[in-house]
Order: sequence, then structure tokens, then C-alpha cells
Amino acid sequence: MIKLYGHEMSGNSYKVRLFLELLGIDYEWIKVDLMKGEHKSPEYLALNAFGQVPLLIDDATKLADAQAILVYLARQYGDEQWLPLDALPLAQVIRWLSTTAGEVRQGPENARLYHLFSATSINIERAHQKAEYILTQLDQHLRIHTWLEFERATIADVAVFPYVALARDGKIDLDAYPSVLTWIDRVKQLPGYTSMAGL
Repeated sequence: MIKLYGHEMSGNSYKVRLFLELLGIDYEWIKVDLMKGEHKSPEYLALNAFGQVPLLIDDATKLADAQAILVYLARQYGDEQWLPLDALPLAQVIRWLSTTAGEVRQGPENARLYHLFSATSINIERAHQKAEYILTQLDQHLRIHTWLEFERATIADVAVFPYVALARDGKIDLDAYPSVLTWIDRVKQLPGYTSMAGL
């Protein structure tokens, strides 16, 4: 059985849990208590030298990084609905994974870390500026698209969803982005959807 190491308040852990649920895959959830520093314990570092969550173990396969795990699960257990094979549509989905690791992280994710977890090393003004930028881009895109690509849910939507949907934790007002709010509700209607704290 697949083992997923993560923390219940981690948006990156959640996106992997969400995708496993959407795929209908049984898995074992193993909590890594970040508050107690379990992610820096010798036992966990032996599994994941970066000391981060999530971590997925599937038989002999051991994989860290939420975006990489989504790609693995889509290809190993999903179908082309979630991650196309052809070059151009594949690139279009991967572009959103990069956006997740870039603009979404620098904006809504960092603002959430600052306000919810007191990560004072974060420049909160910059995080709010980045959040306004990416949420404006998303809202404009979703005015004319049902999903981020191809008018169906893909791992692009799974990747972007958590920290955007949790933006209010970072004191970001989502009411200014009605198309984003409609998309968030649409994701919540997917068969197999599971929520996390705050959603």
C-alpha cells in the first residue's frame, strides 16, 4: 500500500491526499509532526534528506515534492485526463505546476506561512503583492475557462488549488476574485473530493 507522509496543515501534503482521493487509491497516512520537528529527525531524514513534507512511498518508489508526486500518481495510476501524453498539452499542464512552485508559493502560500505560522522571515508586503498578481491572473484566465486547461480537471487544478483556496489564512480577500471562487467551488464538487482544515 502507498504510504504518504505529511502534515494536516500542509497545503502540499493536502494536494497529494486530494489527488489520491480523486483517483480512488487506498493509502496509509503517516503524520509528520512539524511542530515537534519530526521532519528533521534522523529517521525521517533517512527517508527524505530534504526534511520536507510530503513524502510518498509506493513499494520501492520513494518520492518527495508535491508537484513531482502528482506527476508520478497521474502517470502511474491515472490516465490522460489528468496528465496528457502529447507534447503541447503536457507542457500546458506542467506550466501550471511551475506557477504553483513560483507565483502561488511566493504569494498566497508565503502569506499563509507568515500569518498562520509566524514565519517572520517572509516579506509579507511582497507576499501580498505576489498574491494579488497571481490571483488577478487566475481570475482573468478562469473568466473564460472552466478549468485551468482543456475544460476538464487535471493535476494543474490539483496543484494550484490548495494555497489559493486557503488564501484567507494569509489575510488575502478572495471576494475580489469571483471567477477564482467559482473555480474553487467547482473543485470541491469533483467526485472523491476531500477537504482539509480551513476549507
